[in-house]
Amino acid sequence: MTIASYEEKKFADLEEKIGVNFKNKDYLVQSLVHRSYLNENREFPLAHNERLEFLGDAVLELVVTEYLFENFLNPEGELTNWRAALVNAKMCSVVASEIGLENYLFLSRGESKDAGTKAREYILANVLEAIIGAIYLDQGWDITKQFITRWVISKLPEVLDQGLWMDPKSRLQESAQELVGVTPTYKVLKEEGPDHDKIFVVGVYLEKEKIAEGQGGSKQEAQVEAAERALREKKWKGPKVEILNRKENDPIG
Repeated sequence: MTIASYEEKKFADLEEKIGVNFKNKDYLVQSLVHRSYLNENREFPLAHNERLEFLGDAVLELVVTEYLFENFLNPEGELTNWRAALVNAKMCSVVASEIGLENYLFLSRGESKDAGTKAREYILANVLEAIIGAIYLDQGWDITKQFITRWVISKLPEVLDQGLWMDPKSRLQESAQELVGVTPTYKVLKEEGPDHDKIFVVGVYLEKEKIAEGQGGSKQEAQVEAAERALREKKWKGPKVEILNRKENDPIG
């Protein structure tokens, strides 16, 4: 099978955007194939992207781990939190959206209608990992490392500045305690829908003042969204982190 079977120009544009010219174009195409697409297109000659995603997830974590180890002397626990913020599904989805991967996905008709949902966010995160797996198989370690550095590791300053290495509830709690001396509390304001598909609306309060609301399929999910909105409302970034840069003459480096 050749790339001509799948709109050659379309994928050439994607290759140009990510800065990778695939030797085996099938790797690139397969990285964009969601399982649902094959259910409706059984004669499609490639498999879905889940094996590439499995590989890419491991490569992404190793590249980020290597970068943090080589460039920072912070304790292992802090580096673990920074890494988690760079490789989690939310960040991968953001990066996938910035690249524009959604425009290239192979999805079923049903999945195609879910743009902007959490399900689509999850699919995009997986596709980014699959792209990384495809680049690794086709181009090797160095080119994959360049891709991850450009698109993912470049987010580290934002992660550190915005406190994204902490979960939103912890970030809000530490900020509120430090800045106003109050611990946030959460209250369920509304429950809607059947038990198997319930939506919760939660408010977050500083004493009696409601700062923000969030909603989700569980109380925890709604609390996290409420905390994120409260942080934006208050323009709080969370606690500052001390960054210990590795010295060039460090014997471990």
